[in-house]
Amino acid sequence: DVVNMNSLLVENFAFPIQSIRVLTEEQKDPNLIPTRRNIVESLKWLVKDCQLGDSLVFYFSGHGMQQPADDKEDEIDGLDETICPVDFIREGMITDNEINSTIVEPLKKGVKLHAIIDACHSGTTLDLMHVYKKDNGSWKWMNNNPSSTEPVTKRTNGGTAICFSACEDSQLAADTAAFGGKEMNGVMTYLLTKIIREHPGITYASLLEKLHEDIAKIQRSKHFSGFLKRIFHRRIDQDPLLSASEEFDVHTRILF
Repeated sequence: DVVNMNSLLVENFAFPIQSIRVLTEEQKDPNLIPTRRNIVESLKWLVKDCQLGDSLVFYFSGHGMQQPADDKEDEIDGLDETICPVDFIREGMITDNEINSTIVEPLKKGVKLHAIIDACHSGTTLDLMHVYKKDNGSWKWMNNNPSSTEPVTKRTNGGTAICFSACEDSQLAADTAAFGGKEMNGVMTYLLTKIIREHPGITYASLLEKLHEDIAKIQRSKHFSGFLKRIFHRRIDQDPLLSASEEFDVHTRILF
């Protein structure tokens, strides 16, 4: 997944290779192993000295979980979403609150952050206040701010944060080897990168709709009950989600 996303940024969006920091378990440099410390430090590195015109990308493929929120007023369902570093059993998970305060709040005016989170329970991993989803059959922006006497509002410092998540907070994200090759692919990452490559200039709304359509096609496939079901190991029941720090025109083209 990380190799796939790295190629997309370099080949389709002209990101300089030297501007990308990759953390994987295969790295020989101990500072590039995705431990809790290294991930947090890399999140700080991502937004450090950001300025007008900068385009930032945070991509994560791995395990995601939920835990009771320290502040119940902070979450609609009372649960914080988390990502799991390789040493999370010993060092702990990284919560949505921590991610938000580290890479969302510091965004200055004219700086745009895109996040792609391919993990279970990833819907609001960045704690963004607006979600774009289907409601009674229609796509619309919805407020993700918990209703309380003193609503929690999490804002940027003038910039914009946009996130594609593999599934809603209550759902699990699938990975599989069914797409070919020997490696495992996150379903959302594979489909997202494939759609963008096949449809240059695609809009946010169209990408989200195609993700939903392609996952539905897998479910409807006559092969799913047999061969694919054995490869996927379980039913794919995930609804990719788009969220943002502020409502924007989803019919504009994606430009990381």
